[in-house]
Amino acid sequence: MDKMRFESANLTAANIEKIAELFPGVVTEGKVNFELLRSLLGDEVYGDEAYEFTWVGKKAAIAEAGRPIRKTLRPCPEESKNWDTTENLYIEGDNLDVLKLLQESYLGKVKMIYIDPPYNTGNDFIYRDNFTRDKDEYNEEAGVYDEDGDRLFRNTESNGRFHSDWCSMMYPRLVLARNLLRDDGVIFISIDDNEVDNLRKMCNEVLGEANFVAQLVWERAYAPKNDAKYISNSHDYVVMYAKSINNFQIGRLPRTEEANSRYSNPDNDPRGVWKPSDMSVKTYNAASDYPITTPSGRVIEPPAGRCWRLSKNAFFERLQDNRIWFGPDGNSVPSIKRFLSELKYDGMAPTSILFYKEVGHSQEGAKEVTSLLEAGAFDGPKPIRLLRRFLTLSNLDNDSIILDFFSGSATTAHAVMQLNAEDGGKRKFIMVQLPEPCPEGSEAAKAGYKNICEIGKERIRRAGEKIKEDAGLTAQNLDIGFRVLKLDDTNMKDVYYAASEYTQDLLSMMEDNIKDGRTDMDLLYACLLDWGLPLSMPHTQEKIGGFAVHTYNNGDLIACFDKHISDAVIKEIARRQPLRAVFRDSGFASSPEKINVEEIFKLLAPNTSVKVL
Repeated sequence: MDKMRFESANLTAANIEKIAELFPGVVTEGKVNFELLRSLLGDEVYGDEAYEFTWVGKKAAIAEAGRPIRKTLRPCPEESKNWDTTENLYIEGDNLDVLKLLQESYLGKVKMIYIDPPYNTGNDFIYRDNFTRDKDEYNEEAGVYDEDGDRLFRNTESNGRFHSDWCSMMYPRLVLARNLLRDDGVIFISIDDNEVDNLRKMCNEVLGEANFVAQLVWERAYAPKNDAKYISNSHDYVVMYAKSINNFQIGRLPRTEEANSRYSNPDNDPRGVWKPSDMSVKTYNAASDYPITTPSGRVIEPPAGRCWRLSKNAFFERLQDNRIWFGPDGNSVPSIKRFLSELKYDGMAPTSILFYKEVGHSQEGAKEVTSLLEAGAFDGPKPIRLLRRFLTLSNLDNDSIILDFFSGSATTAHAVMQLNAEDGGKRKFIMVQLPEPCPEGSEAAKAGYKNICEIGKERIRRAGEKIKEDAGLTAQNLDIGFRVLKLDDTNMKDVYYAASEYTQDLLSMMEDNIKDGRTDMDLLYACLLDWGLPLSMPHTQEKIGGFAVHTYNNGDLIACFDKHISDAVIKEIARRQPLRAVFRDSGFASSPEKINVEEIFKLLAPNTSVKVL
């Protein structure tokens, strides 16, 4: 039987496989012959000089995106809400590692990503991803922490690699995030003047310049700061890219009363309200330059240098259909009637400016958190209305997945639950946040919160209850829960990954290859990640012949991690014909026993994939 891999996807190897599919001759023993590839591509390959965005550490950042890790996500039901029924996830840990672990389970499944990363103002913290170290050194550091025990460090402008460090932090996360998006997916990234230029260049490279949708301007402040040295900065940016611009369709905004008030029906047309549209255009066409006689007998020519929008035949067709308006007296310059009922799209086209009157400002976001938690529990939360606008622009399905891997105070989760309550949707959120400690003496610490994750989880708990209470009977089935998963080192001992490096005597002395303190649930969720299964499906545990058997999502996976499993249990699991089955390697006393298991499944469940750990 094959062994579980328990290692995140090797994206570099996957990319090499894609190259091999297109150019089989350039890959030998997993290595790419770039000279041969260059010759095959011919003149299409860049020469020595080309436009390029680069920084110190870029090559290492690119390599980091594809480097596999040996980590896992450990379930934490005691900190979760509605564990058995919810399809929402709250994941604690370094988002770079978490994104790597999610690559197979959520590849191409996320409709919308929103992130609010550090702006690199010189005062905020960014992740210390030291890509210049070897794997062991990196793993030791990712196991968290600098000499003061902190995973984060302050990136000040006095640092000689101020912008480079920020770019190296963001680049691999963007690469991994793109993989998770659906083909019709979209990503929104909040940023300010400090790094917006670098962010756009990185996104053009990672997501594709052709997939740029907009650089939105959010009016985050409703009043100027009179103590500003030069100009009071009142805005932030939100960079918006599609996974594939050809597959993405923008969500339009609901029509407003103000917009509808521009339509009227002065001639009582049975087709309803309309508004007049200019008949003339700037682009001159002799075929559309003709005189028009009004009902009152007045002859009207197009304005100088212009022509009519319609050809002569098209004009008379519209005239016969009562789609031309000459004013209430029949003597005015003609205009085309545009009916509200015949608009090509439902709703209004969104604009690139996000006014605070429409989407809220920063103080509104702070008040929303304060209304649920203690005052000052979180600095700089985004307003719910802003996230609601992004949800609208994303053109979500009713069951879309929304990801936020810099989730902070969990405004994104709040907005998703609120939208579901309003329209009965079943959208799911995945929040990812590093458990950054709350500073001593901060309002959050005074309120008893140890880290940012505790703030985010508590907000979701309280917001969900408030939303459900306000919605009443219409929201009885609303999913306001979340499963908590925590990033940790692999469940497996070193020997699991390098058994060939140990002598047979040493191996025989090792009772198990699973670390002490790891539970069946830990092992189950590691298997889900390894097999690329979603982490939010229902699962049950039962006793069969005295052995604990776990069934995930009605047979997507059945697992038994007990030792000395009987043939009767193996046969019962096989009779249920799961898609996948996994057992503990030490659950079998000998190789013949494992062979027997394989034979049982070949007979009773030939289509089941069976592995051991």
